[in-house]
Amino acid sequence: MKILVLVLAIWPLFSSLQLLKQVGSNRCSNNSYVINVMLMNYSDFPSSTDSVKLAVKQALERVQKEFQMTGENVTVDAIFHPFTSSFYVSQACRTSTCEGVELIKTIYDSGTLGCAVIGPACTYATFQMVSLETILRLPLISVGSFGLSCDYKENLTRLLTPARKLNQFFFHFWRHSKLPFKTTTWESVYIYKRTETSEACLWYMNALDAGITEFSEKLKFKDILRTPELLRKTVKNPNRKSNVIIMCGSPADVSSDLGTEKVDNDIVIILIDLFNNVYFKKNISADYMNNVLVLTLPPANYSYNTIIRDYIEMEGNILMEDDFLAGYFNAVLLFGHGVKKFVISQSPMSPFNLIREFRNTTFEGVMGPVTLDEFGDIDTNLTVLYTSQTANYFKPLLYFNTQSNDTYKATNSPDFIWKNHKLPSDTPGTGPQVLTIAVFTLTGIVILVLIISLLILRKYRRDNERRWKKWSHIPPEEILPLETSETSYVSLKIDEDKRRDTTQRLRQGKYDKKVVILKDLKNSDGNFSEKQKVELNKLLQIDYYNLTKFYGTVKIDTMIFGVIEYCERGSLRDVLNDKISYPDGTFMDWEFKISVMYDIAKGMSYLHSSKTEVHGRLKSTNCVVDNRMVVKITDFGCNSILPPRKDLWTAPEHLRHADVSQKGDVYSYGIIAQEIILRRETFYTKHCWDNREKLYRVENGKGVKPFRPDLTLETVGERQVEVYTLVKSCWEEDPEKRPDFKKIENTLAKIFSNFHGQTNESYMDTLIRRLQLYSRNLEHLVEERTELYKAERDRADRLNFMLLPRPVVKSLKETGRVEPELFEEVTIYFSDIVGFTTLCKYSTPMEVVDMLNDIYKNFDHILDHHDVYKVETIGDAYMVVSGLPKRNGNRHAVDISMMALDILSFMGSFELRHLPGLPVWIRIGIHSGPCAAGVVGIKMPRYCLFGDTVNTASRMESTGLPLRIHVNGSTINILKRTDCQFQYEERGETYLKGRGTEITYWLTGTEDKKYNLPTPPSVENQQRLHDDLAEMITNSLQKRENEGSKAQELSRVGSHRSGTLEYLQLVSTENFTTYV
Repeated sequence: MKILVLVLAIWPLFSSLQLLKQVGSNRCSNNSYVINVMLMNYSDFPSSTDSVKLAVKQALERVQKEFQMTGENVTVDAIFHPFTSSFYVSQACRTSTCEGVELIKTIYDSGTLGCAVIGPACTYATFQMVSLETILRLPLISVGSFGLSCDYKENLTRLLTPARKLNQFFFHFWRHSKLPFKTTTWESVYIYKRTETSEACLWYMNALDAGITEFSEKLKFKDILRTPELLRKTVKNPNRKSNVIIMCGSPADVSSDLGTEKVDNDIVIILIDLFNNVYFKKNISADYMNNVLVLTLPPANYSYNTIIRDYIEMEGNILMEDDFLAGYFNAVLLFGHGVKKFVISQSPMSPFNLIREFRNTTFEGVMGPVTLDEFGDIDTNLTVLYTSQTANYFKPLLYFNTQSNDTYKATNSPDFIWKNHKLPSDTPGTGPQVLTIAVFTLTGIVILVLIISLLILRKYRRDNERRWKKWSHIPPEEILPLETSETSYVSLKIDEDKRRDTTQRLRQGKYDKKVVILKDLKNSDGNFSEKQKVELNKLLQIDYYNLTKFYGTVKIDTMIFGVIEYCERGSLRDVLNDKISYPDGTFMDWEFKISVMYDIAKGMSYLHSSKTEVHGRLKSTNCVVDNRMVVKITDFGCNSILPPRKDLWTAPEHLRHADVSQKGDVYSYGIIAQEIILRRETFYTKHCWDNREKLYRVENGKGVKPFRPDLTLETVGERQVEVYTLVKSCWEEDPEKRPDFKKIENTLAKIFSNFHGQTNESYMDTLIRRLQLYSRNLEHLVEERTELYKAERDRADRLNFMLLPRPVVKSLKETGRVEPELFEEVTIYFSDIVGFTTLCKYSTPMEVVDMLNDIYKNFDHILDHHDVYKVETIGDAYMVVSGLPKRNGNRHAVDISMMALDILSFMGSFELRHLPGLPVWIRIGIHSGPCAAGVVGIKMPRYCLFGDTVNTASRMESTGLPLRIHVNGSTINILKRTDCQFQYEERGETYLKGRGTEITYWLTGTEDKKYNLPTPPSVENQQRLHDDLAEMITNSLQKRENEGSKAQELSRVGSHRSGTLEYLQLVSTENFTTYV
């Protein structure tokens, strides 16, 4: 124990010694501290290098004066390290990060690495540098690095709003439905990703497009719009899937991308423009901003002390207009804030302790207080603005606090363009179709009610003629078998007790044109005693709509059967168990449950007042439901022929002494009522599941609190309390304290009438209302089953269309065969992955599957934007054709060429998930010519291409070079005949197996569109990749293994519920202007 305390005591000193060893002497000790400021030096950066240097120096002066005010002799200085990226053609923040990594290694080797690094704003550079072992223990403060790939880094602090915070806003805003101006939740969105965009917009939109965030997982529909043409087409499309569009940019971008297109009033465009103060100057808002909600940051609350005021006045308010410069200023203030605590407390400063000071803290920044969360990311108050229709400038609609994820309304009745001061639904409405459906539904219900009413009157007239008929044996020839079409009825099982009564047999037949049940009276040989005859005659005299009709007995062969009315829907137990046909929300509601209990009570009240007097076997399986949803009681009387048995419905006094009584029927009714209310198994209790134990505890449960089923009063509403109390009274241990069925009937009638505001309701009123309820449920079921059928049919069609061309599928469905066809001219594309065999050698089979799936899913998405057909993928080979099965003139060469350029642009930004940092190269070959196509085989049929054109296209790919599009002269000749101006270079003579030597070309782009193609490797770099690929894979695997424990720790963060950390989100975004 003493050793552990000693280790804990000297650990800060050990960390300090490690820091001194790492950064060199006199750079993080002796009251002298150095900051390394790194930024990429190019003109596209939001703030120039000179401006950043000036902001950092002014911040250092402020920190120095604060130390002087406390009497501390401390020196804080900065070393600037600008660098320029030149590995790729595009000189921008979306390029290679190798120079930044090399620079930080050079700084480390030279011994000039200070206490902290203020890194570049670029996400790519930060992602690589924050993982570098040489600065792993040092704080890295970034003014930018917005991407999700930089989330949850233990030594990274970000002073501008990261994409993760914006995702939180959209997740909560979409779910809100209780704001005065937003009363419905949103579940769909279009995301418009502009090609030319800023660093912040790039990563904000990539985060919204990512599929593993909470925001994306809750959406039912999400689509990506990549061009202004698609945006304008979606805006004017009446069949669009969503009314909400998210984009990032400025009002000028909204104007240029929408053009003159008129935006419908049901559309909401959410513009992300955080770092723009123009909205708070009360300038006149343009008309094209009427449908736009602007997500931005509120005006800053500046800290006007002497130093800051002088700096702002000297630079012409540059800090008030530039959030990036203010971020660099705050980075220095944050460092001084952390160092100051260690200097004043005279405690040793280790990198771990310094990083900890940058978590869950608030310090005074240049624009006011700055708050950092537990992961070192800044928390802000986001503001949503709208265009006021009366004032014609922007006003606040709501505020969102990223620290607490709380939303605060700024107004109750905004005067924006949308109707009724409310935002529209995200799903376009169906219009007058709803009214049409309602009219037809109501008409059908009225016709159905009239028909059923006539049938009921006819039945009553016929039954009156048979009333009071004496019992007699029915001749067996009058019991007819059911026809084949009638045997599909729902089987009714009367008095079913699976535990014991397994020998009881139920049969169906037809008597007097009615379907009846033949119940085996197995305890009788047909020679009934006088007492039994009296009981049977009593049953014949009973004719009540809540009791099944008894028609007599019949002898078939040597067996005696009772002939009983048949109810189509089966027992009440079956109905309660069937939660699909009788759902709680739409059918089995509280009113219907009361109605069922009321039906049983009325039947039992009539039975007790009749000559039969008692049931004796009342249970939920002896309550049956007819096709009008009327509950009827069956299997009553004849206790001398069918004596009662002990079961869960039996009253405790009859469990002790076998007998029947009216009060015992009341107890059985209470058990059935609990089944109806809870829709659970008979005699449900949480703490006892064995039926034999339940019977034992009921039979021997005399005392203050006898054993009864669960029915809790504390959690029920006001309407249910009276019913629950009535049911519990039926369970009383003392039979005399139980109510009779007349009282139960009157109590339920009073409760039931309260639902409709009337004291009495006729039988016809009850029947009509019950039929209306059943009709609504039937419509719901028909609609649901129809939708399921349509969904399955559409899914099968979509699957067929993905496997075979649409004309081929149509021909197979109509004729069952496909004729092969010759196409005079098509263009075929082949590509494969360079070094695929080596990649497979160092990857698990599942990693290979994931790698190919990531690549080809994005390829498939690119294909959707061109008139091409994907033939197949075999391993790493990818084959596409244009010009078949649908002929398109000379467009086949154009579409394949543009698709190849898009695919090559995407590969410049692709990164393997299991091998981060490893470049992936592909070869592409294109050739045009004739070919034949047809479906081959019976099992798993394939649409295959045949001819020399296929072989030549494959040879073009195999003789090509990495990151190059190898094109045959036949394709070039077709491109020359089109209006599209393609750029290409002559490669020279190339030997093609089977064809000899031909002049081939490299396709490099088009005149009218700029493709951000990766720079093809030189011969030296290509040879180096082949030679060093195995070593590069090994290093990448080692790096992943070293970071494995960290990734597992971070995967437990609440917002990453999938358990998988996200790398750069380029695989799913397909943004052609980004590169790793």
